[in-house]
This record gives sequence, C-alpha cells and structure tokens, in this order.
Amino acid sequence: MADVIDYKIYGDDLQLVEVELDPGEGVRAEAGTMTYMEDGIQMQTGTGGGLFKGFKRMFTGESFFITTFMNSANDKRRVAFAAPYPGKIVPFDLDVFGGQVLCQKDSFLCAARGTEIEVAFTKRLGAGLFGGEGFILQRLVGDGMVFVHAGGTVIRKDLAAGESLRVDTGCLVAFATTVDYDIQFVGGFKNALFGGEGLFLAKMTGPGTVYLQSLPFSRLVDRIQAGITLSQSGGEQRGVAGLGGDILKNIISGG
Repeated sequence: MADVIDYKIYGDDLQLVEVELDPGEGVRAEAGTMTYMEDGIQMQTGTGGGLFKGFKRMFTGESFFITTFMNSANDKRRVAFAAPYPGKIVPFDLDVFGGQVLCQKDSFLCAARGTEIEVAFTKRLGAGLFGGEGFILQRLVGDGMVFVHAGGTVIRKDLAAGESLRVDTGCLVAFATTVDYDIQFVGGFKNALFGGEGLFLAKMTGPGTVYLQSLPFSRLVDRIQAGITLSQSGGEQRGVAGLGGDILKNIISGG
C-alpha cells in the first residue's frame, strides 16, 4: 500500500509540487529534484530494491539511486520537488488508472512511498527498432499519487473504444494501460524527407486516457543547438548561454 499524501502545485510554466506528509509517511523522488524540506524530514537514498531495480531505472533514463523522504516528526511536514525545465507537473492517482500507468522514459518526478518504477517495452519489435523516444517507457505501479513532468503545455485526450490518435513519439507523456500503442511509418518519400517531423508516429487506440506535451525536452534542445549552429556559421561571437536564453524565451512566448 502506498502512503496517502496531500500536495499542492505552485507556479505556471516552471512548476513545483509541495507534498505534505503525516508522521511516518514518505515520498520517493528522482535524485536532484528536491527543492526544500522542513525540519523532521529525513532522506534515505538507495536503489529501491537491489541492484537490479537500480539498473532498470537507469535503462529508462532515470538515475541509479532513488531517494525516499520520510517524515520522522510528530506532526505534518512538507517537502517540495521542482520540474527540471519549462512545462507542467501532471498528478496521477494510480487507483483511477487501475493501479498502473505508462509514461515517457524520463518523465518521473516523485511518487508516494510504495510506488514501483518499472521498465515497460512496447509489444512490437518494430517499435523498438524505429520508434525513437517512444520505445522505452516507464510503468508506474501502485495505488497512490504519482507526479510526472511534461514539457510546454499538457493536453489530455480521452479516447473512446476504437478511437485512434497519431502523435509524435516524443510528445507522449503518459497513457492508461488500456490504450493500445503502436508505431506507424510516415508514408511517402516527400513526407519522410521534407515533412519536418519524425519518420515514425505513435498510433494510440482507445479506450483510455492519453496525456501529450507540446514541447518535449529533446525538441527544445534541438532548437537551441540549431540556433547555436546558425549563429556560429554567421560569424556572430555571442556566448552559448546568452543565445540559448534568447531561443528559450522565444519558444516559451511562441515566437
């Protein structure tokens, strides 16, 4: 059984989730995401169940170690975790999703103690060979609250039975295990070569809920790298940090 935790999300584009813990309760978090914690919160860092558990998390893009923050005080205490880049924090009650949800491989932020993080593979070998970001997924298993991070704006799609949606694999954040996940090739030579999108799309077929993100971190990095390359080829001598900041501000403002 996972701990029953209360929480509050602060901010808009650079969000933070503050978790309130009763005495004896805990929350598990990805290493390096904690922002602050009150007196009485104790950190317990480990692999979360042996070396194999640690290696499985590394395979999904997370760190080898995971930290549990326990409230050892006699009354309520709070600990907060911040999103790593502009976007939204999405809370899930795993009970609503039948005890598990599939997530993008590096989206996990924190969860109630008792939640397990597992590797989930797609059903088809083709997805593994050509699916890009969508191949390695995380399966979050438990009966409590979990929090994942999405880049940009979050879009929720509730698919009816048999209803399909095709999306860029990197734009997936999380989806219910009732949703069928497949990889499809973008047909046509011109589409593949000049379409500006990936060669493969994820086909999501209901029933179930799908959460999408408008700005995957990989896309943000590509925009910054492209801007740096253009600047260098044009002979400008601007610093990388200044140029990256300008591009980031343009992306956030829609420019």
